[in-house]
Amino acid sequence: MKIFNDLQLAKELIRFPTVTPVDAGIMKFLEKKLKSIGFKTKILEFKEGNSKSVKNIYARFGTKSPNFCYAGHVDVVPPGNIKNWSSNPFKPTIKNGRLIGRGASDMKSSVASFIAAVSDFASKNKKFKGSISLLITGDEEGIAINGTKKVVEYLKRKKEKINFCLVGEPTNPSRMGEMIKIGRRGSMTGYLSIFGKMGHVAYSHKAVNPSTCIVDILKNLKQLRLDNGSKNFQPSNLEVTKISIDNSADNVIPGDAYATFNIRFNDRHSSNKLKKKISIYLRKICKKYKCKFKIEYMISGESFITKPNKTTYMIRDIIKKNTKKNTKLSTSGGTSDARFIRKISPCLEFGMVGASMHQVDENIKVSDLKTLTKIHKEILENYFS
Repeated sequence: MKIFNDLQLAKELIRFPTVTPVDAGIMKFLEKKLKSIGFKTKILEFKEGNSKSVKNIYARFGTKSPNFCYAGHVDVVPPGNIKNWSSNPFKPTIKNGRLIGRGASDMKSSVASFIAAVSDFASKNKKFKGSISLLITGDEEGIAINGTKKVVEYLKRKKEKINFCLVGEPTNPSRMGEMIKIGRRGSMTGYLSIFGKMGHVAYSHKAVNPSTCIVDILKNLKQLRLDNGSKNFQPSNLEVTKISIDNSADNVIPGDAYATFNIRFNDRHSSNKLKKKISIYLRKICKKYKCKFKIEYMISGESFITKPNKTTYMIRDIIKKNTKKNTKLSTSGGTSDARFIRKISPCLEFGMVGASMHQVDENIKVSDLKTLTKIHKEILENYFS
């Protein structure tokens, strides 16, 4: 059986310009690699509404239980102005012991590391009791409706059981081994429209100004103290991300105004409770200014925490041993696909250092990649021992 080199495979994956949700042939490439070491694979393509179709892959080595799954994504964010990079973001280079390229940190190197670890483990443990699976998506950095979410629904329909899942997100803030994620805050975005009455500035009594109304609403929402955090989570926060008033004339009161805000909320809230709380403010302030409003929400995910179990602690001990760090169990950061996977399996997140993810010259230490592959190998050895 072929044993893959983690660095070589990471380079090969980075060469695919998979700016979300573009596939660029990467799923077929992964399928070929995984089949060559004994995996049974299925490429799953999904499309919802007017969104672009997305290819995902689910692969499994073995048929017995327990089934240990690795989940990750191979889509990446846009590189921005390529002239700002020290080298082409899709032509991986190594400088000063660092692998540079879009997706090096988030998270093609982690995917390569696990596949390399599996190829080594499977070659030496041909009769291990259990299965190893991979769930790789091309829709994590985008709207995330045709990726892991749909694959999880597919696995539920097929009654495919996953006993534990390792999500390979770059969880370490600055050094390898610092952090494991065991949960995430929820995320909801509010799209607010305020409707007034257009008019001349000199005759303001004949108009209803939505600008004044929306500013007051946003001020009140921003001053709203949602909580002081909870046992497992940092405090919830609301941030205004967009304000739009389409008005090309300086002497005209506009007819409508728009704003977008995002809330990251902990386990003291649900999205429905937050909606009700916000509606109270909207009705009260719009009544004061004689405006009307419309509010729409997109819920990216509710807050969640996976209660640590013996596998969690086993993985933490392996990370500690290989990195000499006091690995912290955390719920910090943004959303991830763990919010979908946790519905069918206990899971945790651990991967590369994320200090440079989404930045120009995104990079990782080659030595960290080697450490991660060693960690992945030891996780498999211990899980199936």
